[in-house]
Amino acid sequence: MKRAAVSSRSLRSLGYDPGQQVLEVEFSSGALYRYEEVPPEAVQALLEADSLGRHFNQVFKPQHYRYRRVE
Repeated sequence: MKRAAVSSRSLRSLGYDPGQQVLEVEFSSGALYRYEEVPPEAVQALLEADSLGRHFNQVFKPQHYRYRRVE
């Protein structure tokens, strides 16, 4: 999946496949995770947030999206 760099201290890049509703998140550490069943409006809200890292921690972690680490 193609990812785009983002301006964030904790997130390095994001990629999204709207057909499969899969979000890939690369963290500043280099760790890459794939989140499943993420609706487009959740991704749009993340991209529009003042702080991507804070929004991710406040919205994505509590929502308990299924995710897995990508090697």
